[in-house]
Amino acid sequence: MRPFEINTTAYDEENFVILTDLNEIQIKKVLEPIVNREREFGEYYDNDMLIDALLDAYPDNQFYHYNKPKLISI
Repeated sequence: MRPFEINTTAYDEENFVILTDLNEIQIKKVLEPIVNREREFGEYYDNDMLIDALLDAYPDNQFYHYNKPKLISI
């Protein structure tokens, strides 16, 4: 399992984190077409839709997502 921070916009607050056994190529294969359709044609998506697309594409893989991970300050 590896953590990935997913960034699809210029706004850091819209990033989300996934913990998965997928690799970067698998993740990009699913998410890039969705993001590119929005950039080229204005098709709407949100983070939940991106997560759903990953779950649909790889139903047998392990996958956890966090829109805003809990920060522990020590």
